[in-house]
Amino acid sequence: MSDIEQAKALLRSDSALGCVACRSGAGILTGTGRGVRPLLQWLAAGQSLAGYSVADRVVGKGAALLYAKLGAKAVYAETMSEAGLATLQSKGIAALYGTLVPMILNRAGTGMCPIERSVTAISDPAAAEAAIRAAVAQLMRG
Repeated sequence: MSDIEQAKALLRSDSALGCVACRSGAGILTGTGRGVRPLLQWLAAGQSLAGYSVADRVVGKGAALLYAKLGAKAVYAETMSEAGLATLQSKGIAALYGTLVPMILNRAGTGMCPIERSVTAISDPAAAEAAIRAAVAQLMRG
């Protein structure tokens, strides 16, 4: 089984997982929590996903930029936005998806996800992390 197939199977086997990263010989990393939380935790811990294939529930442009910063080689998303797909491809990351959507919606379904909106004009992964952390902080303040 390829790394990406293993990551997809593990993601589908446990609804508590938000994302799974697999790399033959290096092991398996799992992330819990919604949205980009696991990616931000991996970045804060200094984790690298170089050579890893990842399966995630939802990938928009924000998550795509974080995966680029983490160094993932391939990303599968059950739901991926067009901007997420374009971003992964522009960064040389293999991108696969179950469903491609025009944009990731906010939880109320009334507009664009605030994380995706925070990076609409950003293409640099380092700048994206700062913008996403600011958007998350804003959301936490309510």
